[in-house]
Amino acid sequence: MTLDELVALTRRRLAARERRVVPPGELVRAAVLVPLVDRGEPCLVFAKRTETVATHRGQIAFPGGSVDPGDASFLEAALRESEEEIGLPRESVEPLGALDDTETFATNFVITPWVGVIRRPVAWRPDGEEIERVIEVPFAALAGPGGLRVEEWERNGVVRPVYFFDYEGDTIWGATARIVKHYLDLVADGSRAGGHS
Repeated sequence: MTLDELVALTRRRLAARERRVVPPGELVRAAVLVPLVDRGEPCLVFAKRTETVATHRGQIAFPGGSVDPGDASFLEAALRESEEEIGLPRESVEPLGALDDTETFATNFVITPWVGVIRRPVAWRPDGEEIERVIEVPFAALAGPGGLRVEEWERNGVVRPVYFFDYEGDTIWGATARIVKHYLDLVADGSRAGGHS
């Protein structure tokens, strides 16, 4: 599947459904960008957090962070944070729509993920304080057979599935993996249309 096909499918599927929204409450609001880039095939862009950052140390996440009072929207928060963390100019991002709100079970955040496509060349500049490096993962590696691994974890007497995606020595898990799975489920059937590669 080409980037253009994935973008069109994403737009269609997001417009056709009602997304899950967590009402305002105790949880800290955060927003992330799910960036799509073209590397001859569509890739998702992730940021590996440093070992010195306050929360989610060393984890692989989408660029983004807490929503500030000055942010006009969740999308604006995600774009601002992406610019600060990995040097992605906000004007380079074409927003496609928001995925379901996702809670973090350990750190009391609720994350609003926005999918956006980046069509112009960008030189990633991880800030070094929060973000150690930028990782690009082909959509096909996430969506293909063996892309997803599931374990059952117990926390406070509740057993939940925990998702993992492994790619070239890196492991994506936690809320980020749940967001990836939401996105893959959203575009699943359409991404297999038109033959198998």
